[in-house]
Amino acid sequence: MMTKLVYLCDWLPPDFGAVGQYAVMHCRDRAALGYDVTLVGLTSRNEASLTEEAVGPGTVRTLRLPAPPLDRASLGRRLAWTVRTNAMLISRAWKYLSAADEILFTGSPPFLLHFLVPLNVVLRKKLIYRIADFHPECLIASRTTPSKVLDAALALTIWLRRRVQMFEASGEDQVRLLRRYGIPADNIVLKRDPPPVELTGDEVPLAVPAELTGKKILLYSGNWGVAHETDTFIDAYIRHHRSGSGTVGLWLNAIGAGADVVEQRLKDEGLPVARGRPVPFGDLGRLLVTPDAHLITLRDGFVAYVIPSKTYGCIASGRDVLYIGSPESDVDLICREGQREDQRYIRTDVGDTDAVFRALETLGA
Repeated sequence: MMTKLVYLCDWLPPDFGAVGQYAVMHCRDRAALGYDVTLVGLTSRNEASLTEEAVGPGTVRTLRLPAPPLDRASLGRRLAWTVRTNAMLISRAWKYLSAADEILFTGSPPFLLHFLVPLNVVLRKKLIYRIADFHPECLIASRTTPSKVLDAALALTIWLRRRVQMFEASGEDQVRLLRRYGIPADNIVLKRDPPPVELTGDEVPLAVPAELTGKKILLYSGNWGVAHETDTFIDAYIRHHRSGSGTVGLWLNAIGAGADVVEQRLKDEGLPVARGRPVPFGDLGRLLVTPDAHLITLRDGFVAYVIPSKTYGCIASGRDVLYIGSPESDVDLICREGQREDQRYIRTDVGDTDAVFRALETLGA
């Protein structure tokens, strides 16, 4: 008899969202092992849809539920969206949750944990928490002043986590953090994400933005948000063009507040920068092989709370990688272990503008 698994997450392809992209892969992998999988996530389309696909001996049933976009500009509206979305996901998936043997949920949308652990008193299912981002830790790390309310929320969250039967961590740094929270080692498995797309070597690069013609292309793709360092890169990039070779051009194929800041600062300085939106999932492989190098950044306060999913695709592309961030993050481990002989991987500390300047000079040579 097939094990029934319900997998809950946020935005599913073709909408942009790394968690949803990986969820599709993980569900297919489970089905190939003989699971009956129901994947429940969000869509920007106006109507819900239900599809079913046989994968090996198992099945993947995908329920897409319409949801409005998340307003990141307001914390209050973000929290309201999260509460409404989590309640909607669970209520619409209830018949599948009731019939399931296992329920796997992610950190996207945030705080599904706070709904599912209390409800599991009734459901009595095996809960599997696949860590994406840690919440409320990310919110705490983004603040410059302490908050007793957030400290209490973190204490409650840790208490709830200890009532989850199994964790899937995507990095060793996340495993260490969970252990510090008192999660037994037997309840944690390390399960890394694969590259978001399979790269065959036959991908045709995308067209480079016209404003970067003649430059060595440094690509930042995906989300550049509050967890990602900006100032160190901006200062080094300005120096690279003011007193260095000026051969590198930045392509922001990205969303997020950090991308807005970087774009505006560099445009104010009159420096080469091109801004686009994340490409459709079908073009992701072509995008990854287009630049000369990829840029990854991570603020030190977010180590283990976030593992940029772009890391896997960047290193798998075979292109050079510049990482501005701590060696304590699994970003560094993934890049060092996956690095090819002909691929340059350069890591610098946050705040070390000199090192980033030297890296840009090297990548632009």
